[in-house]
Amino acid sequence: MKRSLQFLCIFLIFIPCLSLGAKDIGLLLDQNMGYGGINTSDTAFDYSGILIPRFSTLLGDSGELYISAGVKADYLNDAWTFVPELLRTEFFWDFGNAEIKIGRMQYADPLGFIAEGLFDGARFSFDTTAGTFSLGTWYTGLLHKKRANIAMNGRESESFYDTDTYFAPSRLLSAMDWEHPALGDLVRLRLSLLGQSDLSGKDDYLHSQYLAAKLTILVNTVVFDLGGGLEVIQDTGDTGIAMVGELGFAWSPPAAIDSELSLLGRFSSGVIEDSSVREFLPLTTVTQGNVLKAKISGLSMISLDYLARLHRAFSAGFTASCFVRSDEGTHTSYPVGGGATNGEADGKYVLGTELFGRLLWSPVSDMQFTLGGGAFLPSMGNVNPDAGALWRVELNVILALY
Repeated sequence: MKRSLQFLCIFLIFIPCLSLGAKDIGLLLDQNMGYGGINTSDTAFDYSGILIPRFSTLLGDSGELYISAGVKADYLNDAWTFVPELLRTEFFWDFGNAEIKIGRMQYADPLGFIAEGLFDGARFSFDTTAGTFSLGTWYTGLLHKKRANIAMNGRESESFYDTDTYFAPSRLLSAMDWEHPALGDLVRLRLSLLGQSDLSGKDDYLHSQYLAAKLTILVNTVVFDLGGGLEVIQDTGDTGIAMVGELGFAWSPPAAIDSELSLLGRFSSGVIEDSSVREFLPLTTVTQGNVLKAKISGLSMISLDYLARLHRAFSAGFTASCFVRSDEGTHTSYPVGGGATNGEADGKYVLGTELFGRLLWSPVSDMQFTLGGGAFLPSMGNVNPDAGALWRVELNVILALY
């Protein structure tokens, strides 16, 4: 049954490209190789590569059809897996002051970590003097589970690592968005109201609604970001609330070398006993940190990043991030440096600090190499300071073949 499904997906992916007159065809190869572990005793190699053919054609003066697919190969825990996927595939039509998109499209909330990624559905947008208004509805259950990256409860987390399942959890997402640029794009405000419903029919259902906003202000070479969100959660007859917020600052100093220094602070609520406040639960999991890769729920962080363009084709960057638990419960069993933190973590909140550096080389526009490496250090925290360092080195290669 699984093999038949894979062949059907590949057939549906490539048939449209054969039946339409070719307008723009491309092929992208994205590969990532990594090596790391805890100290030097528990290390492993992993590989992930995806080959992405794409096709697009104009439909008259106002329409466009875009189709892309991928065959992904993963090597993890001494085992290979191969997954065919339908990627961004959408029909677009421009009505002048309005537009509509139908298909598998990219969507991101104002904060970028509540609902971010590919979704199946439709979105309608229209421009007015008061800003751009958008309304969209999407379904998640036809996406590959690793692409959707949805794990809002224990059942979905188990399914995420089950090698016998392909599809993501069955959820319905709806969003109303408003975006308004002001003062010549020097101030930009985006506001969204989102709601997701669990369509699994299981007893451990979980529904949630979000109000998210982000304000961006550009002053000369300085960019300020201020964002926040409020979540209402309904599960098994109970209702709770959760909060998230972020504050960002980026500065491009006047110098001979193009560079940017940025500071980001992000807060996510945790559980407050004897109250309705819970850990913040996003629909999609956008991990925090390059090495730790933690879920935002019940976690807060502050990150300092510096990126410099040393040459036309060469850049270098460095990031330092400190991770803090927002409560004593949400992350008490999270493995930090190989040691569970429960028991010894009472009254202690600082998980540790992550240091990560990267080199970027792009000799031509259709070729990019990124070498990165770093470590998460529990010794620079008080939750489990005796745990081993979690480290990782990785190489990413992107080639646009044609």
